[in-house]
Amino acid sequence: MRGGSRTFFAASLLLPARVRAPACALYAYCRLADDAVDDGANPLQALAQLNERLDALYAGRPRAIEADLALAGVVHRFAIPRTLLDALLEGFVWDLEGRRYETLDDLQAYAARVAGTVGAMMALVMDTRDAHAVARACDLGVAMQLTNIARDVGEDARRGRIYLPLAWLREAGIDPDAWLAQPRHDAALATVVQRLLQAAEALYARAEHGIAALPRDCRAAILAARLAYAEIGHQLAREGLDAVSRRTVVPGRRKLALVAQASSAAVRAPAHDAASLPPLPATRYLVDAVAAGPHPAFIPARNFPQRVGWVLQLFERQLAQRQALQRPLARPALAQRQLVPPHGPY
Repeated sequence: MRGGSRTFFAASLLLPARVRAPACALYAYCRLADDAVDDGANPLQALAQLNERLDALYAGRPRAIEADLALAGVVHRFAIPRTLLDALLEGFVWDLEGRRYETLDDLQAYAARVAGTVGAMMALVMDTRDAHAVARACDLGVAMQLTNIARDVGEDARRGRIYLPLAWLREAGIDPDAWLAQPRHDAALATVVQRLLQAAEALYARAEHGIAALPRDCRAAILAARLAYAEIGHQLAREGLDAVSRRTVVPGRRKLALVAQASSAAVRAPAHDAASLPPLPATRYLVDAVAAGPHPAFIPARNFPQRVGWVLQLFERQLAQRQALQRPLARPALAQRQLVPPHGPY
């Protein structure tokens, strides 16, 4: 979750207090789970332990770990289907396996797991379970992940990973293995990066139809996240689509302008019937899992705010330690795909 904390806290300030606490709990769990897999000596064992902890949590016996106790409160209060968290962990497994993706559909299947799931869960903590809204939330999560992938082409290549659709690379005259051995920016690669950003833009447009279905006091935060992530792609385009030589960063002043724009915008329902848009094939099973799930129990977990605060302090300390050490990756062949923070998708 490279750099995710600052973005999360900035956008979370626009969320109403009733949503901010469960959103922080979700973010904390995703962050700590990601770190357990990426930074542990035995990532497969870490994944097995995460699955065991979910088993205990959904059996009503969460481990005496603050992150699990906070997540248990969210799962209980908002009826989060187990399918969503299982899918998130499956995305971690795909990274550990070093999977590559032949087509855009294949890549979207990955993005659905590591980001569409977060979008669906955020819809639920906003008390929004409508299938149309959940589908659009998944669209936004997938769009954000595609943007991340486009931005991180060079960083991923230096870790021995490639997420760009292999078929697109071949169509551009690029041999994936040869390029991975000597990653460089050129006009051919730029066309592939541009195609991925265009796919993300199409999903951002779909996602906006769902923002109007959210509670009014949640819309500004989600619109801000949508605008901020899309701006990464716009900035990358202004830099010549070079995602290899440098990492694109949106200037802070521009981010503030987008937040202000979102805060002042009146998000209205789309002119046409957006509910007719079907879910992406990659996210349909997530939408179906929410529809088939139980209704939430409107009983907040005891000491929920305190648990969330403790967990947030924990992973912020971990982030500070990591940045201070600036150590090289222990497993260069293992991807450290950025999870989309929960404030991003609905």
